[in-house]
Amino acid sequence: MTISTPAATSAPNGARRRPGFHFPTGKVSFYGFCSLSYIFLLSPLVVVVGASLHRGTRYTVVKFPPEDLSLYWYTQIPDAHWEALTLSFGLAFMASMLACVVGIPAALGLVRSNIPLKGLFSSIFRAPLQIPSIVTGVAFLQMYYLFGDLTGLYVNGTFAGLLLGHLFVGIPYVVGTVGAVLQRFDTRLEEAAQSLGAGRITTFRRVTLPVIMPGVYAGGLYAFMVSFGDVPISIFLSAPGFVTFPVELFYGMENDFNPSVLASSTLVILFSLGLLLLMQRIVGLENLLRSGGGS
Repeated sequence: MTISTPAATSAPNGARRRPGFHFPTGKVSFYGFCSLSYIFLLSPLVVVVGASLHRGTRYTVVKFPPEDLSLYWYTQIPDAHWEALTLSFGLAFMASMLACVVGIPAALGLVRSNIPLKGLFSSIFRAPLQIPSIVTGVAFLQMYYLFGDLTGLYVNGTFAGLLLGHLFVGIPYVVGTVGAVLQRFDTRLEEAAQSLGAGRITTFRRVTLPVIMPGVYAGGLYAFMVSFGDVPISIFLSAPGFVTFPVELFYGMENDFNPSVLASSTLVILFSLGLLLLMQRIVGLENLLRSGGGS
């Protein structure tokens, strides 16, 4: 009778399986890579938040880690930062809302219609993502000057002028995310609603829109973030005393650095984190990522 031992046991592929501990290199590599990625992404934010808590009354370099914890610099945030922050919030909100108003019908037309040159129209809606932002800012500035010379109405340096520029770069995100959801949409739901007597508007409001809302949320969130954090376009279309928050921080860092910039940035970081948590409660981040990933 032959007694098999662990050393003599053959693996399914014919190789001998040796006893001993096998180090899970795959999991270690995966978790190590994820940890390094998180450290790389979050380290600048941690430095900004930590340096904003340093009590020093005057310094021109970032102090991290803070030596004397205090909220002193949060009380020194200038009024210009609050005004620019209010402008950026209002501008980003309006740009994201209008991007949804324009992007939803555009996505429906691109996905479901058979119009000629549909590929050309799809490329036009994607063009703002492929054009450098600084080129977009220069182009809008020149267009505003040309329009002003013809009509006497100059919109550069106004809320409307900034809104048009931010809307231009926000629409493609809504078109892409909503279009990705519509590609997987089961049209039999709409056919069932119409067979039960619902009109086109009612069907869209009660059936189509609720199904594509994850894509709408994702596109609106992307448009909001792009508008709120934009510098190249805003720096061309703003005017002295009427600048967005990122441009105000850019000028502050370039001309006369003050630690209150770090405090203002920390408030924006906390707001962004709160916005992500709110979107998680409303629709779920996994739905946002799934909608955006298909675009």
